[in-house]
Amino acid sequence: MKEQAGFTVKGSPLSRLTFADAGPGIVPEHLPRLFERFYRGDSPRNGKLGGSGLGLAIVKEFVEAHGGTLRVESRLGIGTVFTFTLPSYPQPA
Repeated sequence: MKEQAGFTVKGSPLSRLTFADAGPGIVPEHLPRLFERFYRGDSPRNGKLGGSGLGLAIVKEFVEAHGGTLRVESRLGIGTVFTFTLPSYPQPA
């Protein structure tokens, strides 16, 4: 699986961080609930993936608490892209 990450600041008050992979993608029906606490897209009886369903919910809470946004785009067989933005603050001198 190929993964990549990028960070951009393009003269705007927002910084954007993007994570992308070339994995199997996420089934479209799961996307609206992906950031809910304890939500797992895999079947609860399928213990192969593990996890509690809290990771993305925590990320969303953190990003929004800092005035940012979080979004996900996914295509089956192509991969998934997570992007979040946060306000950029001037660096202290």
